[in-house]
Amino acid sequence: MSDQRHTAAFGVDATHAPRSTATTRGSAAAVWATLGLAAVAWVVSVWQMNGMDMGIATELGPFAFFAALWVSMMAAMMFPGAAPAVVRHIRASGRVLGVPPFLGTYLAVWALVSVAVYPVYRPHGSSAAGAAVVAAGLYELTPLKRRFRQRCRESAGSGLRFGLCCIGSSIGLMLMLLALGVMNVVWMSVIAVVVLAQKLLPAKAAIDAPLAVAIVGLGIWILLMPATVPGLTPPM
Repeated sequence: MSDQRHTAAFGVDATHAPRSTATTRGSAAAVWATLGLAAVAWVVSVWQMNGMDMGIATELGPFAFFAALWVSMMAAMMFPGAAPAVVRHIRASGRVLGVPPFLGTYLAVWALVSVAVYPVYRPHGSSAAGAAVVAAGLYELTPLKRRFRQRCRESAGSGLRFGLCCIGSSIGLMLMLLALGVMNVVWMSVIAVVVLAQKLLPAKAAIDAPLAVAIVGLGIWILLMPATVPGLTPPM
């Protein structure tokens, strides 16, 4: 009964048999495997980032190191929210064996973001960080964000399509992570929670608008009083 409650939260309804009992069990196993991979990725990410966080002055290091770190970070942050899409994919295709290629392609799409980020990222000042966070908050209010978020919640196709939709949905939050400290575990955790909530919950103005305003407020706080923002600058 406990497993039924947990898997139902990610779209696996064990009380109403879908195509077969095997598909139901396969969906539940796929959900737990996805969450397990995310947990492992969190451990790897925290280990890789140990001693690397310098706030807005963080260096990315060699590309190979950053790419490996970015992939583990994306798996940690994005896989929990991908669990419902995994279930939708199984129900649409009727094949549990299609899950590894689906997740692999999804992660590969996010891995390509590192190729775009690495050449342009530089250690930056509080003004750039504040402006980026304000921009991220404003993006949360746009119709484009809502459209991508809806598609991300409904997608049951390929990992490529799902990944592209989720990039469109979460790109502002990723910009926020890069602005605040790409190797800061606390900010990574906060943003991961927001990403997960937006994957699991339908859009509601009563929640989404205050969140966007709070992000904009954080950006203004950074612009006006950067020294008081936790984790923004390296410890002396």
